[in-house]
Amino acid sequence: MERERKNTVTEISYILQQEEGTTEKTDSLSSLPQALFNYINSIVGSGIIGIPYAFHRAGFGLGLLLLVIVAAITDYSLILMVRCGHISGRFSYPGIMEAAYGKWGYYVLSLLQFCYPFLAMISYNVVVGDTLTAVLMRFLPASSISMGTVRFFVVFTVTVFLVLPLCLYKNISRLARASFISLAFICIILFAVILKFISGDYDVVPSVDNSWQFANKDVIPATGIMAFAFMSHHNTFLVYQSMRDATLEKWEQVTHISIGFAWVVAALFGIAGYATFRGLSQGDLLENYCWGDDLMNFVRVLFSISILLTFPIECFVSREIVKNQIHRYKSNATDPVEYEKDSDPVHAVGDINDDLSNKITLAIVLTAFFISPLTDCLGPVLELNGLLAAIPLAYILPGLAYIQMESHSLFSREKLPAVGLVAFGTVVTLAGAGLLLKNLTGDCKSNIVLDYCQNYGS
Repeated sequence: MERERKNTVTEISYILQQEEGTTEKTDSLSSLPQALFNYINSIVGSGIIGIPYAFHRAGFGLGLLLLVIVAAITDYSLILMVRCGHISGRFSYPGIMEAAYGKWGYYVLSLLQFCYPFLAMISYNVVVGDTLTAVLMRFLPASSISMGTVRFFVVFTVTVFLVLPLCLYKNISRLARASFISLAFICIILFAVILKFISGDYDVVPSVDNSWQFANKDVIPATGIMAFAFMSHHNTFLVYQSMRDATLEKWEQVTHISIGFAWVVAALFGIAGYATFRGLSQGDLLENYCWGDDLMNFVRVLFSISILLTFPIECFVSREIVKNQIHRYKSNATDPVEYEKDSDPVHAVGDINDDLSNKITLAIVLTAFFISPLTDCLGPVLELNGLLAAIPLAYILPGLAYIQMESHSLFSREKLPAVGLVAFGTVVTLAGAGLLLKNLTGDCKSNIVLDYCQNYGS
């Protein structure tokens, strides 16, 4: 589900610099360790909650191998993006796509950059509905009210009284500490998942036929979930330009270490979560824990807070993309260089009035709210976002940009890895979309008390 677009200190501080019109760029430059923290914070997000489910879909052994492959490919694509920036002289994702393919490259990227955070917002509604409903059901009489009713009430209340007011903020600085809090909560959640595995509290979970199977047939959907979890390409140039004395060599070092750390966190989460629930692992792992488990109920609350801190950032990104399109259309611009900053969704457009901005925000938030009840299964939403948005953004478009701008022949040693990157992304996206559309309901069990929880905590 992140982060899907992940909220980072670098992204927020960069936005603030644009809003305040500061010219003191050197004050914002970060050291190598600071850049590492910012990028790790960008990558490690709530998407790891679906890694055990990805292991279930792909098979445990193949899932671990696939996690290594996705991490390695992501590492290469992040480095490739900065190389494209040096070739074109345009240090933004929209900038390199416009330099490579003109206005159509820009529009395709804008569409995907809108879809990614918008689908993430839908997944956040699903997660909040799952987690907070489970917590409330712990304190409600068993037959007093249906879980579906409680779920709708939870999502409606959170949307109207918390999410929407946060998304309407004009000053994003109110959310400046969100990334620190979110990362800290993710670490606590990981610790709790490992603790529950070690403690043996869930040894009663039955084994099913496909438990510990090395490989399953659903490799493509699992790839989409993993790509979603590692997605951080929207922050690439923000982190790179924030570095003091930035070079390609330093960027490669930052990328290798950040992706490596993110892989360790994802692998630990996947192994501990899958080892606890095996073939019963759900898209939202927290749904596997019993409603009477008070430690995991506390973790559910932390995870919901983390999600709610991230939601306004996602809405901000989607809103700015819409505003940029309106600004570009009204200005009828023909010079792509003139709009390189406006093309970046984290740059606020100042000449769009507040009334229109509020209407765009309201439309985005309410649309996400009305779509989210169509499913209570997180897994398919993660797969959909990963396959249709994250993989094209992370693999296909960076590879295509490099192929277009690099001067060597298509199958030269310099371009061949980029060709492979595009081929991998294209095959996974097309195959995954066909498989996923056949089953958008998933196999989650969010509306029932699982059999092994019947006597838990009693």
